[in-house]
Amino acid sequence: MAMDAKEIELKAKALTKAATSNEPASSIVSLLKELQKGVKATEDLLRSTRVGIIVNKFKQHKSPEVARLSSEIVSKWRNEVNKQKAGASPGASQRSSGSPRPTPNGTASPAASTPTDKKSKLSVPPERRSWKADGVEVNQTGSKIRDSCIGLVYDGLALNSTEPPRAVLSKAVAVEAAAHGAFGPETKEQYRTKIRSLFQNLKNKSNPTLRVRVLSSEVTPEHFVKMTHDELRSDEQREKDRRIQKENMDKAMVAQAERSISTSLQCGKCGQRKVTYTEAQTRSADEPMTLFCTCLNCGKSWRQ
Repeated sequence: MAMDAKEIELKAKALTKAATSNEPASSIVSLLKELQKGVKATEDLLRSTRVGIIVNKFKQHKSPEVARLSSEIVSKWRNEVNKQKAGASPGASQRSSGSPRPTPNGTASPAASTPTDKKSKLSVPPERRSWKADGVEVNQTGSKIRDSCIGLVYDGLALNSTEPPRAVLSKAVAVEAAAHGAFGPETKEQYRTKIRSLFQNLKNKSNPTLRVRVLSSEVTPEHFVKMTHDELRSDEQREKDRRIQKENMDKAMVAQAERSISTSLQCGKCGQRKVTYTEAQTRSADEPMTLFCTCLNCGKSWRQ
């Protein structure tokens, strides 16, 4: 059942109190889920209760689950309001194709219905996709560093993908929030290093399945940001590395020919008589064996 304005205001106040009192993340998640289920967003309702502004602040919460859930709620309400505007006026669809407009929660809003939301009408080929090319709004957190990181994750996820920009953006926001929760704040080098590492792995042409697994939620954002180097690699990469390792082990286990030391052989470079050698039959059986020599003093090698 949809909440009325009074109920929404009470939940919003409870959220504010939970934040200022440092209540556990589970309490905040419970309140957010109630709002997610009970609020039928309209522009007037969000404006009068200010619940959008309050929920939007939790997108920077240290708990990845709180940050992700608040981001989902804000996006959901934004979409609902934009759909209402698009249906209310014939010219709304034309306005929505322009630059993003602010919503009651104070954040920029992507257009409600644009051609780039459809798989069949991407504005650029999949291999050239980026947040700029797709025309999405990455200013989601109010922090330049974090918004820049959202754009970087978006570029990695969108490469060679036909997923709608809105879906890619939602996932990029969730991944950044998880990284911020695990390695933040954004001023820490560990956070920025992690984002760069995730981007490099996402755009790796030899591991295209990683992007698909993240976008399809087979790998959750919380797990993705904590995956080890080995877990990030594809099955093909791991199998290739295993073969190389086995070949190297086999080579290392091959018995090396025993080398003898001679004082009768003289190095033609340094004149020293500290020479090791091995013998091998490289010619016909009635020919003498070939000596492979190495000077212990200067390292010169020759055969005779």
